[in-house]
Amino acid sequence: MQTPDTTRARQEMNPRPPPALRMGPIADRVFAWAAKGAALLTLSLLAGILVSLVIGAWPAIQKYGLGFLTNSVWDPVNQEFGGLVMIYGTLATSAIALIIAVPVSFGIALFLTELSPAWLKRPLGTAIELLAAVPSIVYGMWGLLVFGPILATYVQQPLQAFFNGVPYLGALVSGPPVGIGILSAGIILAIMIIPFIASVMRDVFDVTPPMLKESAYALGSTTWEVVSKVVLPYTKAGVVGGIMLGLGRAIGETMAVTFVIGNFNQLDSLSLFQAANSITSALANEFAEASEGLHQAALIYLGLVLFFITFVVLTLSKILLARLRRSEGTAS
Repeated sequence: MQTPDTTRARQEMNPRPPPALRMGPIADRVFAWAAKGAALLTLSLLAGILVSLVIGAWPAIQKYGLGFLTNSVWDPVNQEFGGLVMIYGTLATSAIALIIAVPVSFGIALFLTELSPAWLKRPLGTAIELLAAVPSIVYGMWGLLVFGPILATYVQQPLQAFFNGVPYLGALVSGPPVGIGILSAGIILAIMIIPFIASVMRDVFDVTPPMLKESAYALGSTTWEVVSKVVLPYTKAGVVGGIMLGLGRAIGETMAVTFVIGNFNQLDSLSLFQAANSITSALANEFAEASEGLHQAALIYLGLVLFFITFVVLTLSKILLARLRRSEGTAS
């Protein structure tokens, strides 16, 4: 027989959950459905963008097929379109940007994490983050009005005089010294993506356990040995991720490239100082005035090509990161 005392004791041992906890299962289900909905919305948006690009580009796809990628003629007057010049300009400027930005970003991150005095770390880190916040159109105007003339006067003209008549190298620096072209656009892109790559590298270098670095220093290792033998192997996946982040920014940049690449739809030579065009610049310059029909479809086809370029870059980065993690697991 239960007495009031035993009932009270049993209630104290098994108290009823508060209302917030009693609603837990319902809240969990709502949260789960909301999360699933957000994921499905993301996939739906991606699929919708892809489908809309294919539909918009279908007239050009029907007429040119994959030959659009290898045709260098872009003539809206005669309704003849090919994307080779824009694809080449996009890939060339992005490659130049990475070649310049990666070692510079590595040096900045190394200095901030290993060599910088304590009083300089915060101001320098803040300055790098502020560079990432500068609008791209400002970089483009500075490149056109300030950097372009400097590049033409103090880089291109001396290089042309030095390599005049030299096979291959002379062709790489040929062209009118006007300060706009593939090299100028690549350098401006490098300046723009350096803050992103440097910030990521700095953050991943900071997550290296101090005990590992201190142990290496205690064994007599130099700073470079610590970075190359301890920090980089520990953070290489994050470093690759930062580089791919910068590459994605470089491929998709529009306004800064439009100012300094020259917007020239012919591929007369492979000179680094040759005016060219990129996919994003062509879209920005022509889409608003393109007539409905083949011209507009060709521009949308360029957008579809850019979509697949970014998809391929992302896929390759994922594969590379997976291999790096697998090699780390094998080594451990």
